[in-house]
Amino acid sequence: MSTTTGGGEFGNPLRKFKLVFLGEQSVGKTSLITRFMYDSFDNTYQATIGIDFLSKTMYLEDRTIRLQLWDTAGQERFRSLIPSYIRDSAAAVVVYDIASRSGSSFGTLLDRSVFVA
Repeated sequence: MSTTTGGGEFGNPLRKFKLVFLGEQSVGKTSLITRFMYDSFDNTYQATIGIDFLSKTMYLEDRTIRLQLWDTAGQERFRSLIPSYIRDSAAAVVVYDIASRSGSSFGTLLDRSVFVA
């Protein structure tokens, strides 16, 4: 008889991983997350205000994991919040537009944010 402990199967605890998506506005952070979560793509643009949070439970081999996906706003007015979003994250996914020349300014901001966090 197997029991589920903390969401995991076969006595394995549920492992949680916080992934923070960072990037300037309109680069596709929300689109990537939507594609991963729902296997769909929405062609309309709606800016993220502050932060959006989604969670997905996945089963890998004999383990159950929960991905906590943090979708950050790319607008300048929300950038001061980035260090607090990065804190305690397992990974930061940096999304950028390869055709945009302004991507380097976000790289500078990211460098400062990582050192603060």
